Amino acid sequence: MTAAAAGEPANARESGPPETEVVLSISGMHCASCVASVERALASVPGVARAEANLVEETATVRVAGGGRWTEEAVQVAGEAMSEAVAAAGYGASVLEGPDSQAAAARTRDAERDAEAAVLLRRFKVAAAFGLPVFVLGHWEMLPWTSPMSEAARTAAWQASAALILPVLLYAGRGFFAGAWLAGRRGRFTMDSLVALGTGAAWLQSMTVVLAPHLLPGQLGRPFFEAVAAVVALVLLGQVLEARAKGRTARALRELFALAPETAERLRSDRVETETVPLSAVGPGDLLRVRPGGRVPVDGIVESGASEVDESMLTGEALPVAKAAGDPVTGGSVNGAGALVVEAVRVGADTVLARIAHMVRRAQAAKPPIQRAVDAVAGWFVPAVVVVAAATFAAWAVWGPAPRLNFAVATAVSVLVVACPCAMGLATPLSVMIAIGQAARRGVLIRDGAALQRARRVDTVLLDKTGTLTEGRPAVASVHAAPGCPEAELVAWAASVEDASEHPVARAVAQFAAARVSRPRPAERFAAHPGLGASAVVEGRRVLVGSAAFLEGAGVDLDPLREVLDELAEKGRTPALVAVDGALAGVFGVVDQVRPGAAAAVARLRGRGIDVRMATGDAEAPARRVARQVGIERVTARASPADKADLAAELRERGRVVAMIGDGINDGPALARADVGIAMGGGTHVAREAGDVVLLGDSLRGAETLLRLSRAASRNIAQNLVGAFAYNVVAIPVAAGALYPWTGLLLSPAIAGAAMAFSSVTVVANANRLRRWRDG
Repeated sequence: MTAAAAGEPANARESGPPETEVVLSISGMHCASCVASVERALASVPGVARAEANLVEETATVRVAGGGRWTEEAVQVAGEAMSEAVAAAGYGASVLEGPDSQAAAARTRDAERDAEAAVLLRRFKVAAAFGLPVFVLGHWEMLPWTSPMSEAARTAAWQASAALILPVLLYAGRGFFAGAWLAGRRGRFTMDSLVALGTGAAWLQSMTVVLAPHLLPGQLGRPFFEAVAAVVALVLLGQVLEARAKGRTARALRELFALAPETAERLRSDRVETETVPLSAVGPGDLLRVRPGGRVPVDGIVESGASEVDESMLTGEALPVAKAAGDPVTGGSVNGAGALVVEAVRVGADTVLARIAHMVRRAQAAKPPIQRAVDAVAGWFVPAVVVVAAATFAAWAVWGPAPRLNFAVATAVSVLVVACPCAMGLATPLSVMIAIGQAARRGVLIRDGAALQRARRVDTVLLDKTGTLTEGRPAVASVHAAPGCPEAELVAWAASVEDASEHPVARAVAQFAAARVSRPRPAERFAAHPGLGASAVVEGRRVLVGSAAFLEGAGVDLDPLREVLDELAEKGRTPALVAVDGALAGVFGVVDQVRPGAAAAVARLRGRGIDVRMATGDAEAPARRVARQVGIERVTARASPADKADLAAELRERGRVVAMIGDGINDGPALARADVGIAMGGGTHVAREAGDVVLLGDSLRGAETLLRLSRAASRNIAQNLVGAFAYNVVAIPVAAGALYPWTGLLLSPAIAGAAMAFSSVTVVANANRLRRWRDG
């Protein structure tokens, strides 16, 4: 489910037509206009519903409409069509299939980035080595220790500069001209186009001054070789810094992929000897030995042994968790001092680690609304700059002072160089990727940049009770059979139904019954009734287990145990009632302990001015008991799934920005209807899929982390965008000579190149401040 902007209608985020996701690795993107070109190319492929390219990650995520009807072969054909469309636009593309392919692609991109940075650095060194003497010769008479050149010396200096500039253009700057040529053949303008046009025009004018001055009328002034050298060198320096920044930004995803070992130690059939096999060769049911200090290869169940396992990289919880036979373990976690034998349960793309990596990658690739607006602007920004540069040239050539041609060339080149949209393209994705990586390290998985953007405005938090504020592991504190129903029969009926349910209260009843009943009776036609209870047919009799409202709605008379129910309410216990064929059989009194730290988390949220409320399907008394313990005043009890969703929608209609935090099936609709749905990682699959954010740990501290980090990231993005746009708003008119009539100020091409590189470096440096963000 993809989240949209915060101001959308209440039902706008509910799931639409099924879609299939195709991920492509993209090469050759340099700026925001490249992003727009790739997205236009992908959008032109039949069947594509939406395409989002990510400049920093160098990928594109494509949603293909009608995912439920697409076969694997059809998706592969569509991927090939997408790759061809991207190639036709002048970029490289390849389809990434599954976590293994994406992990390999991440490693390949790392190597490519390192190689790219090395090549760019080498070209920068060449540009600097040959360009420095050109720069010195070009500004010789401005140096304090030099004397004016004679005419012959000046001519010799220009000729030397003409020779020295050739390696700068032919080797160091050839990438700009190749990129501009490819883009021009397809009718597009990119950052390469601006640099190539600017430096090419300056070089042609300069070579004409040196080799054929008679071709130019009037006073010629001087060449601009030093400007060409400075622009090429500074732009390359900016690209070196950007390439390194991209590598650092993608580190969070690489670290997630690196958590899984490449091999596993599998027990042979004799359960004594082991063999080392690739992780891809491990299948469900295999027994794996995890040695002390080793990483758990896949998700599984401890078959034998005991140890403590460090799950901090997955959950953010610092303390290791004790594991013994029967306990689940997660792939990527680190074993402590004990030895374990683990039975593999989920492998490959089904592991928690693979799903986490997939979610992080999707989140980093997805764009918040503000980035889509920036990319839309960038699509026409470069052509507009070319028009402005042409108009600047014409104006100075007609109305400028002598030598007009020199002024015209200098100002046009300055406009082209100063306006490169590198900073604009990096402003948002760098900050989003770093913030999402920081959140992932703390056990907070953000599905997309839009959720990150919306979270900064949250002013109301709606909390579920069971499994969210409480530990979600309730226990049966008392059992009361109705007159005429033996307690053993009551427990047997309840066990038969609750054994198939995943609700925490149902699990408590099932565990209580398991200690007293050897085996549950076979249940047929089991049905879960979210927020109410469950039903099934057991030995031909219809059995209901659930809340008082559920049984009363089914016409069950609760009077035989009315006093017991009142007593349970006074004690704050949750009643789980049982009815057989419409007759009340008994009730279990269930108690769930409040999570450690829940009261402190609520207090901190309220201290930030956030309105914290509870919405639960539980009865009024136990709901109020928990609310008092954690410091919540506004409680909605006996809330059905629809009631929770309606409450979230009602609060939004009042202008509130709502975050819903829950863990059960009954929280799914509310998680989808809220501005930001936050699912507890230990909750149900439905809740995790409906949420925009998943908290891997059991603590509500992750919600505070999300809200604080989203605000820090939003401030950072705003700073980047304001800086990038303000830079262009100011720099382009100044480069065009708007201040010259009043101040005599002109921006030389060399200074324009430095300003452009500085703007990109500034954005990168500011975005990287998020790496130092601390969860206070």
